[in-house]
Amino acid sequence: MEYLPDDKLHEECGVFGIYAPYPRQVAHDIYCGLTALQHRGQESAGISVSDTRGPMGNIATVKGMGLVSEVFDKAGINGLTGNIGVGHVRYSTTGGSLPENAQPIAMNYIKGCLALVHNGNIINAAGLKEEQMYRGQAHYTTSDSEVLAYEIISERVRSDSIEEAVKRAALKLKGGYAVIIMSPRKLVAIRDPYGIKPLALGEKDGAFILASESSAIRSAGGKLIRDVLPGEVVTVTSEGIESDRSLCGKKEAHCIFEYIYFARSDSVIDGIEVRKARFMAGQALARHDRVSADIVCGVPDSGLIAAEGYAAASGIPFNIAFHKNSYIGRSFIKPTDEERRLAVHMKLNVLDSVVRGKTIVLIDDSIVRGNTMRQLIEMLRASGATGVHVRISSPPFLYPCYYGTDVPSKGQLIASEHSTDEVRERIGADSLAYLRPEDLGEMAPGLSLCSACFDNDYPVL
Repeated sequence: MEYLPDDKLHEECGVFGIYAPYPRQVAHDIYCGLTALQHRGQESAGISVSDTRGPMGNIATVKGMGLVSEVFDKAGINGLTGNIGVGHVRYSTTGGSLPENAQPIAMNYIKGCLALVHNGNIINAAGLKEEQMYRGQAHYTTSDSEVLAYEIISERVRSDSIEEAVKRAALKLKGGYAVIIMSPRKLVAIRDPYGIKPLALGEKDGAFILASESSAIRSAGGKLIRDVLPGEVVTVTSEGIESDRSLCGKKEAHCIFEYIYFARSDSVIDGIEVRKARFMAGQALARHDRVSADIVCGVPDSGLIAAEGYAAASGIPFNIAFHKNSYIGRSFIKPTDEERRLAVHMKLNVLDSVVRGKTIVLIDDSIVRGNTMRQLIEMLRASGATGVHVRISSPPFLYPCYYGTDVPSKGQLIASEHSTDEVRERIGADSLAYLRPEDLGEMAPGLSLCSACFDNDYPVL
């Protein structure tokens, strides 16, 4: 059995890029941006920079396994000099958690060099890799990000510009992706035509920033301009920004789980405030519920805002039931049941005086395998809770994701194998209810959504 954090879904990566058309050490900005994106990936981190005034082909890269603060110290950041750069944090879904899969991917080729950072999953990467191997244009690759880099390089050899090469490569891609490419003189970004993966454009003191979330732009001291459109190619040079929308399609499918769980609550994605979306989900849960309870509590951090919304709509008081230890770093699968149990206690402790003698509505964003929720309920009962009603601010997970979200196989999804009442019994709750699929639109009104993990309707096959 696996407990925290393996009972949660994981986003694959976070990307960040910046171009300053004047002398500036952008590595410091990238470091700040990556720290704000740390929730999207904790396995590895990396930064590549270049100086647009220097010799062509001079890209410096530092990357390694671990958190941003573990990979970079002050000396390392100060050693990365240049006014253009990209950064990356990674959680692997395609390609293992290995040092060679850390990004940025920096490559030299006949026309120059590039550094690439990628969030998402290219579902036809295996076929593209076979074609590359057949043409002798790629070596052994372990991730779809490398396949993507080789595809862009292959197109660059017969293209007049890096942005043209990116467009030509994109025509072959299937999946959800947000990619930023740095050449020695340009920053080029592209978002998949469905907008499955987020990508935002911002500005800071005349420098332009691209990032997975607006919160990263703000953490680096910048301000959000707008979201990159689905299918849009954005090129940043010393002359400013150019936008190519020739690949923009009519059908969009934005990942609903950005609003449910992945994105930081202070981010705005495609015009939707993430905090507001989660609050609305909690309200929708309460509108169709008639449970009697003393307090509403959320599982930190993902369930807290939805719990506030539930409390506001139900009239049941909101309270904090758990203290979260924010200084616990990466958690790994523990070798024994006792160590797994202690891992949860290290991260979360119950506030006894809050829950003792109370019937609780406990809100979380999802149930994947159910093991962690069961343990949290046991902790609440041990602290004197007289009842625990679990409410989930998303529909049941029934199907895997192929676009860069680490949803386990169908057999590992507890709701796929068991009825709601069976899940309730397994986690030890007094009652269990999920957000209705028809209420998902309240979280992101006016936005076309990808909810394939709930309804098996995949926008890209």
